[in-house]
Amino acid sequence: MNASRNEMLGELAADAALERTDFLVTAADQLRRFLEANAPRIRDLGGLTLIDDDPDYLSVAPDLTFRSRSRYLDDETGEWVSDTEVIESAAELVELYNPADIYAAFAEAAREAAGLAPEPTAAEGLLESAGIAPDETVRLDGEDVYAAAADSWAAGQGNGEATDEESAAHRLYDLALTFQERSQASEAELIEEFEEAAARLTPKLGDFIVVDDDDERLTLQASGGFRAEVVPEDADGEWRILTTAEELVEFYDPTDVFGDLADALAEAFPSVAPEFDGEAEEAKEEGGGEDAGAAGEAGHGGGPEDRDRA
Repeated sequence: MNASRNEMLGELAADAALERTDFLVTAADQLRRFLEANAPRIRDLGGLTLIDDDPDYLSVAPDLTFRSRSRYLDDETGEWVSDTEVIESAAELVELYNPADIYAAFAEAAREAAGLAPEPTAAEGLLESAGIAPDETVRLDGEDVYAAAADSWAAGQGNGEATDEESAAHRLYDLALTFQERSQASEAELIEEFEEAAARLTPKLGDFIVVDDDDERLTLQASGGFRAEVVPEDADGEWRILTTAEELVEFYDPTDVFGDLADALAEAFPSVAPEFDGEAEEAKEEGGGEDAGAAGEAGHGGGPEDRDRA
């Protein structure tokens, strides 16, 4: 392998890592603004349980800290162990949860608390009330239309204070759906920016397989764009092809996409990330050879059912 090819691969891996970091910083800042804007409502509601699907649990307390519960198999005892932790900042939370899923959880929790109809339609109504069709592009003349919708909504709410618990839940529900839309729009834009930057490198690399599992295939194409094939949970085994950034973020968190790409590049071309190869060898020695490595690969990334936002 020539030096120029290694250099291009290294640049591609570095770009993926930088985009992942940038996404996490942006997502954390957006979530922080959302929490600060809704702090009085969350406090008045006494906090909210956002996710309560055994074993997954996530709640927000009146002081805006989160409680998360996870479950794992203890290798020594062979028993399942539940672990609850306190998450004190938005930056920590977006490391663990897909930002769009966080907003969706807020919307669902507020919907249930307010006794709203099962089908969430508040986001489209909110955009239309601001004069913005739901299928409009993310930016018009450089303006973020979702941000404009949120501003318009806020302007119509006076001081934004709720008069009782139910009205607080209604307003929080509307705002959570709006921020969910904004989050997915931002994620799609980030994917598109990466594809544009990667297009100068990928022709030399060709189509590069990032993930190839039983229920998902993710490829970075020679053109620079991502192409994915997934089996949604409700598709009865039928594959769905994803070719646009908007389609991709329905199933994938950009953090996973960029992280999986960097890992796949480092695995295929160890010279672009020597530390990755060293860590893999160390893990293999500690975990019992080839079987440990295979097990690690089998658990990598998770299937589309873990990421499906539909």
